[in-house]
Amino acid sequence: MSRRTDTSTPAAAGAGGPQHGAGRLTAESVTLAYDRRLIAEDLSVAVPDHSFTVIVGPNACGKSTLLRALSRLLKPAAGQVLLDGRAIGTLPAKAVARTLGLLPQSPVAPDGITVAGLVSRGRYPHQGLLRQWSAEDERVVAESMAATGVAALADRYVDELSGGQRQRVWIAMALAQQTPLLLLDEPTTYLDIQHQIDVLDLCAELHEQRGRTLVAVLHDLNQAARYATHLIAMRDGRIEAQGPPGEIITAELVERVFGVRCRIIEDPESGTPLVVPAARRPTRGPDAAAGAGAGNPGGDVGEGVGEARAGTAGEAAADVATEGTAAAARPEGSPAP
Repeated sequence: MSRRTDTSTPAAAGAGGPQHGAGRLTAESVTLAYDRRLIAEDLSVAVPDHSFTVIVGPNACGKSTLLRALSRLLKPAAGQVLLDGRAIGTLPAKAVARTLGLLPQSPVAPDGITVAGLVSRGRYPHQGLLRQWSAEDERVVAESMAATGVAALADRYVDELSGGQRQRVWIAMALAQQTPLLLLDEPTTYLDIQHQIDVLDLCAELHEQRGRTLVAVLHDLNQAARYATHLIAMRDGRIEAQGPPGEIITAELVERVFGVRCRIIEDPESGTPLVVPAARRPTRGPDAAAGAGAGNPGGDVGEGVGEARAGTAGEAAADVATEGTAAAARPEGSPAP
């Protein structure tokens, strides 16, 4: 299983205010709510530039809600999200879409659209009355498909692809948007382990080789520890810790955030922290198995304990920034790529 090589990020730990070395995207004392239902209160986050930042935490702790606020999909009830030092809600939609892309959970493609057609929609924020589809757009779309390994699928319909292939196509569209910041909400959900690794390797490559700043929500803490350069751990709408995984992932933090007792060892492949949960049921080792064969059958066998809707790709141009990368659409009349 591959992963990126560690890069330096601002040292940080704890749930206090934004970290030193704060980047272009920050949240200052934000309170987040849906229909007057409080989700999170007084959150302060600074996404380090050129980092692969991952938000982790148990279900319903506010991870995706925080990401929605950072992407301008959700307006804070209090506090503010800043992009390049300005309140993100005051910036023009296209200006935000040229700086920040969003890949939401389970994005939905229009019926009958090809891979090349969907990837081309990432170019919408760069077009206008005086700039229609161009050879430059064509080149960027081709390069984005090549970088994500979907060039051979250009003429295939998106709804014919496997889950892993579709996710790569959506990332290709986000790449075609050419934003320095890319936010991904649970990009590995519903994928098998091979496709999870493929997607995370691709994200790491975008971060390492292309200098993109990535922010992703992930459920798998060990994957987050392996790939992230900066980690934000949440619980019950609060930030419990943030900083480099090697500095903040401890047995105490895992128990406090996830309610799981564990040991932290070194990942033999990557050297990053590896969380080993404590057994909750009796396990059968070789000695126990031998005992069962000698007239002690029926011992318990240990079991491993595993652990909204997206924006739609065809939405209106004015919603590009608020609906994220997946909602980017090429204007009517623009030549197909």
